[in-house]
Amino acid sequence: MPTFDTSTPAVLVRLDRNPFHHGTLGAVRSLGRAGVEVHAVTGAAAGPVARSRHLARAHVAPPGTADLDGVHRLLRTVSERVGRPAVLVPLDDVTALAADALRTALAGRYLQPEQPSGLAARVADKAELVAVCAELGVPHPRTALPCTPAEAAAAAWSLGLPAVAKWSRPWLLPPGSGLRSTRLLRSAREARDLQARAAEAGSRLLVQEFLPPGRGLDWFFHGYAGSGPACFPGATGRKERSWPAEAGLTAVGRWLPNPAVDSAARRVVAALGYRGILDLDFRLDPGTGAYHLLDFNPRPGAQFRLFTDGSGLDVVRALHLDLTGRRVPPLAPAHGRSFVVENYALLSLAGALAARARRRTGRGAGAPAARGTGGGGTEAAWWAADDPGPAAAMAAAWTRHAVRRALPARRRPPAAPPQAAATRPEQRPTTTA
Repeated sequence: MPTFDTSTPAVLVRLDRNPFHHGTLGAVRSLGRAGVEVHAVTGAAAGPVARSRHLARAHVAPPGTADLDGVHRLLRTVSERVGRPAVLVPLDDVTALAADALRTALAGRYLQPEQPSGLAARVADKAELVAVCAELGVPHPRTALPCTPAEAAAAAWSLGLPAVAKWSRPWLLPPGSGLRSTRLLRSAREARDLQARAAEAGSRLLVQEFLPPGRGLDWFFHGYAGSGPACFPGATGRKERSWPAEAGLTAVGRWLPNPAVDSAARRVVAALGYRGILDLDFRLDPGTGAYHLLDFNPRPGAQFRLFTDGSGLDVVRALHLDLTGRRVPPLAPAHGRSFVVENYALLSLAGALAARARRRTGRGAGAPAARGTGGGGTEAAWWAADDPGPAAAMAAAWTRHAVRRALPARRRPPAAPPQAAATRPEQRPTTTA
């Protein structure tokens, strides 16, 4: 294991209210096992993460800290509690962008990678990413940026239905609005209705070509771009199972070599001059053989612990080593290593079994399972023999969460029978010369 500066603590920050974010626990364990004093700042009670023996202290953000001034006040308060400069590890987009914007104001309190001004916000903005890919010649799904509801409807027809709708800055979506960062559009009317809510959403709507998902088509690159060209540990992995199926977060991932994805990721990072931890998502288009860059996240991905080599190095440890003046060794490949998020893997498995049953009765079709190379070991997101508390707390909280969701469904009255009259199909929009 590399030698860490254990006199420099780490402050992990995630401001959303999800108590089941396993990436936060992964970062706590990664640095805590290295002897680093770890503080975690969360948007709600720390939940299962607070049970980790590797966490020195949990700090709960007060309500209303998602804006820049609120994040600044929060980070100053935590800095005063910690009492000495600390490595700052943002774990969500809101914090990553705020930390970048507050770099000068936080100097002396937090250690952060030197970054071109505004670059984190540029790559996180999905509309800006379209331009970045065009500039660099990196494959990206065909995308329209409508300005009116009529343009959104026309774009959906032009790109073909189903299409994908994305908000360019999803971290600005107001809580309780019902708006989702990404949505599959099955009609032009849906595109028109979403565009009409652009002011409420706080950012532009993208209407994007739908690249069909499938087993073995979704890949990711996690890395840390450090203080010099040689300091760039990174690796590629494949999403084996997701929840929701084929479109959600990684439930099971596997570390596998993919030279095309690795080359594209490193080329984008080098061209932009990006520094820090990054998580890039790609999808393979089987028709063309091209890997399309879908997202650039300027922070650790929740499954970053998948890429942990035999010495224990991962991207979060690389960040701490680099910012404290330690050498960051190359990442030693552990191809075949897998990472399992127990709660979501169970849901994914149940969905897969249901899909298999439908295929057997002729009611559905599915893609063949993707197979890995084997070997490399497996890491669980929640269970760890040296730190069992979070897994037990997660299981209890997850059960309560499932019961709360099930009760309203059981009390809901049965749906009314469908109307006999057929709904008139939506007409294709016409254009004039």
